[in-house]
Amino acid sequence: MSEPNNPARSGQEFEQDLNRSDARVAEFEVENHTLLDRIQHLLHNNPTLVPVIVLVLSLVAFGLIAGGKFFSAFNLSLILQQVSIIGILAAAQSLIIITAGIDLSVAAIMVLMSVVMGNLAVFAGVPAGFAILVGLAGGVGAGLMNGWLITRVKLPPFITTLGTWSIFYALLLWLSGAQSIRGQDIDTEAPFLKFFGASFDVGGARITLSSILMIVVFVVLWYMLNKTAWGRHVYAIGDDKEAADLSGIRTDRTLLSVYGLSGFICALAGWASIGRVGSISPQSFYEGNLDSITAVVIGGISLFGGRGSIMGALFGALIVGVFRSGLRLSGVDVLWQVFAIGWLIIIAVAIDQWIRRVSA
Repeated sequence: MSEPNNPARSGQEFEQDLNRSDARVAEFEVENHTLLDRIQHLLHNNPTLVPVIVLVLSLVAFGLIAGGKFFSAFNLSLILQQVSIIGILAAAQSLIIITAGIDLSVAAIMVLMSVVMGNLAVFAGVPAGFAILVGLAGGVGAGLMNGWLITRVKLPPFITTLGTWSIFYALLLWLSGAQSIRGQDIDTEAPFLKFFGASFDVGGARITLSSILMIVVFVVLWYMLNKTAWGRHVYAIGDDKEAADLSGIRTDRTLLSVYGLSGFICALAGWASIGRVGSISPQSFYEGNLDSITAVVIGGISLFGGRGSIMGALFGALIVGVFRSGLRLSGVDVLWQVFAIGWLIIIAVAIDQWIRRVSA
């Protein structure tokens, strides 16, 4: 014969069982946090840490393989020069990708605006300063065109920018007549167009103004994205646009500003590219779109939006530059340099997927 139920005793036993259950759950959760889990959470909370580690390891590895010439001040400054234009493009691309979009027209905008600046200053006799302002305004206009099609017409960013890439590329071929503007003509008619090609020596390193411009662009964007309400809105849109709408963020206006700012940065890269190359060619930086996306992905900025630091794209561009320089100094053929960069991209995307899946 079973004992009659005692409500008071049953309640106490239930509370004790509940406490023991909570303790066991807590103990299980603590035990479940392995070293691998902690690493994954650390990388999730600090997305820039991955490219920083890769950059440091790359420098050490190529320093050992290529010898002392790799670590020479001149070679390291040369890497900085070589990635300056792509780095600026990557900054523009990062803004778009953080919002869960993508821009396939960044390089076309850059080259188109350099052609506009060159035609006005060299052939039309317009003062170089005014020609540059027109080019910068044109970059903003091109970016706003992308943003308007995406926010108002509701077209997907990939399709939109794929279409505008063709439009901008056709315009630059029409304006340039598929002909380059020679460096001698720029020197004679509008030397100010080459402003960012100026350089100065520091302890054996040659620093160009285009390299300084790249760093300034990243620092300014980092401040805007991390220290302003606008930056928080940009990340919120990339994380979940519908939730951002419901929270009162004017998502379409913010997206429009992002694309406009991206276009301005592309035009700024166009001006810097004139000084970097020394001439204006409609065929220059034809791989700029892919290179900018490569820098962003390797830099730990998620292609799904809402996660990653703008500084990661800078480290991503530097990683690509270090790999190309190190492999070249090691005597590796250009074909295998491209092969290595391809694997870098795949590994970077795989790491991003791994971090997102485990930390979700």
